[in-house]
Amino acid sequence: MDLWQRVMGVLLWAPMKLAYRLRAEGMENLPSRGHVLASNHLSNFDPWIVAYPLWPRRRIRSMAKAELFNPLLRRLLRASGAFPIHRGRPDPEAFKTAIEIVQSGEVLLIFPEGVRRNKGRWRKRRRKPHPASGAARIALAAKVPLVPVAIIGTDRLTRLGPVRMSVGPPIRTDDLESPNQREAAKIATERLMAEIRRLEAELRAR
Repeated sequence: MDLWQRVMGVLLWAPMKLAYRLRAEGMENLPSRGHVLASNHLSNFDPWIVAYPLWPRRRIRSMAKAELFNPLLRRLLRASGAFPIHRGRPDPEAFKTAIEIVQSGEVLLIFPEGVRRNKGRWRKRRRKPHPASGAARIALAAKVPLVPVAIIGTDRLTRLGPVRMSVGPPIRTDDLESPNQREAAKIATERLMAEIRRLEAELRAR
């Protein structure tokens, strides 16, 4: 973990612990080796919520749309562990970077839903995850665990309500060894999203 992430962790202690009373459970489900962490997506603040319970032991890397890597934000994004991806079309370079990250032992955070639920497209129709280029495909290609995460409360941060996070056991993928990687990724994605929904429902029921 670099200096910037250590400093940000210190600065975020008060908001996380006092204002939003962040509580994370299931941390024992996180593998010690590199893995793909896949979460539901409610707010632009979600990456910090997922990353904070791992701080300062583990560094989280993430994808960010290439348009954000402008001269003003490029250094900040890279210091935060992000790397660019071109959305809406295949991006072999981003896929290669993702594979290298998890195989090197780091944690890669991905939001399979792609966009926040409070955005217009989500309000009109529920967006489906894209298995061909998402979390499951990366985990299968890199042969690393695919770990589901659910968070609640980040869609109402201005109300200072509690924020909760739950990590589930890695998704089973050992039965998906197949030449047809697209079909394997599709099945793994279905399992992943079902588990994320289950974890989220459990958090909301409390």
